[in-house]
Amino acid sequence: MARYLLARLALFIALTASTPAMANDGPGQGYAAIPAGAYSIVAEVRAKPGKADELRAETLPLIGLVRGDPKNLVYFLQEDRAAPGHFIFYEIFASRADFDAHNAMPYVQDWFKKLPDLAEGGVTVMHMEILVGSPTN
Repeated sequence: MARYLLARLALFIALTASTPAMANDGPGQGYAAIPAGAYSIVAEVRAKPGKADELRAETLPLIGLVRGDPKNLVYFLQEDRAAPGHFIFYEIFASRADFDAHNAMPYVQDWFKKLPDLAEGGVTVMHMEILVGSPTN
């Protein structure tokens, strides 16, 4: 249940984040940019004791790199305020192939190589599908 609520919260945050264009278009207009069936993930990584600052420093550059990928539709990195070093990633790509291409990028592979020293148990990933209801729902 907690993972479900976390996923719903991450989706709400991602889809309600406004840009100047969205702010001028009215409430909810940004949703049209996310196709039904889009491939999304909610991922979680926890720093080893004493490694939160180092994991954060290695992870923060991913924000600009992933958002700069033209195949990435949404990317948020979040950190638990009550548990520093506990990170949640929320990402949307149009397809699994786009997500797989993202994971094959050298900067992503470099980040994964650092995790054994920095993270407890690696990354936990939930593979999700974006569901889109009718405009009247």
